[in-house]
Amino acid sequence: MKVAVDAMGGDNAPEEIVKGVELARDKYPDMSFQLFGPEERIKALLQNHDRITVVPANSVIAMEDEPVRAVRTKKDSSIVLAATAVKEHTADAFFSAGNTGAVLAAGLFIIGRVKGIDRPGLTTTLPVVTGDATGSVTMLDVGANADYKVANLEQFAVLGSFYGQTVMGIKTPRVGLLNNGTESDKGDKAHREAYQRLSEMTNINFIGNVESRELLNGAADVIVTDGFTGNAALKAIEGTALSMMTLIRSKIMASTKAKMGYVLSRNAFHQVGQVMDYSKHGGAVLLGLKGAVIKTHGSSKAETVRNTMGQIHQIIASGLIQQTIDYFDTSADQSNVDASEK
Repeated sequence: MKVAVDAMGGDNAPEEIVKGVELARDKYPDMSFQLFGPEERIKALLQNHDRITVVPANSVIAMEDEPVRAVRTKKDSSIVLAATAVKEHTADAFFSAGNTGAVLAAGLFIIGRVKGIDRPGLTTTLPVVTGDATGSVTMLDVGANADYKVANLEQFAVLGSFYGQTVMGIKTPRVGLLNNGTESDKGDKAHREAYQRLSEMTNINFIGNVESRELLNGAADVIVTDGFTGNAALKAIEGTALSMMTLIRSKIMASTKAKMGYVLSRNAFHQVGQVMDYSKHGGAVLLGLKGAVIKTHGSSKAETVRNTMGQIHQIIASGLIQQTIDYFDTSADQSNVDASEK
C-alpha cells in the first residue's frame, strides 16, 4: 500500500506530518509513503527512511490561497503532485491536512469523478455516545457541496452505504436523511422529495429522517445531507464538545470538593474525552472519486496523522474505490440498456 502525502499541508507541517507518517510506518508494515515537499527540509526531520520516499515539491498551496486557481497554477505544489501520484497509479491514496478547497479541487480535477457520480461527497465518521459508546456513524456531505440537487443526495446515500459496508464492516447500514423532524413531510421541498426518492431505492436500507440531536445517538449508521448543512452540524458538534470539556474543567478547578470528585471519577472523564476526541476517528474521505482522497484537520498533530493512516489502510484493504467504480459502471450500463428498450 502506497500513500502520497502532502507533507506541507496544515498548521503543524511538516514536523507533525512527518512524525505521524513515521508512527504509521512503524505500525503498518505493509504501508509505504511518498512525502511531497521541500526535499532537504523533510529529510532532515526523518528518523529513518525505511519505506518512506521524499519527492521534491517546490511550492505550497497556502490556507489563504483561492483553491481552484492555486491547483491550476501551482503545478509543482505538494498537493498537486500528491494527487497526480494517485491519478498515475504510483500511489493508492492521497492524504493532506492542508487547504480543504484545494484538496477537493485536486481530487476533482486531477483524479476525477467515478462515472455516474455528479459530485463527490466529503465523508466523516462520528462517535456514537450512547450505551457502551463503541459504535460510529458516517455522515456525508460535510462540506464539499454547499449547493445540491436531490440526485446528489441519492448518490451520497449509495456512497455512504458502500463505505459502511466495506470500511466500517456493517452488513446492511441503516441510512438516514438529516432533517428538522422525523416525519416524512418535514423539511423544505427538496428534503420532502429526497425522502420519497430514498424510500423508493432498493439498493440501500433507508430508515427515514434523522434529527440533528440524534446524530451521536446511533439512530442511523449513515447520515445523508447537503454540504452546507452537514458542515454546520459537524462544527456545532465539535464546538459543543470542546466547550463542554472546557466548562467541566473550569468547574473542577473552581473548588476543592470538585477536585476531589475529579480524582475519584477521572477514569470516567478520561473515557469521555477519548470518545469525543475527533483525532481518534481519522479524517474526512472524499467519496465518489476514482482514487482515495483523505483530508484531516489543519491543526492535526502526529497522533491524528497516524490514526488517519490507519483509516487509509482500511480503505485500501477493503477495495472500496474499485467496488464503487464497478457498481456505478454497472448501473450506468443498465440505465443505457433500459433507455434503449423504451
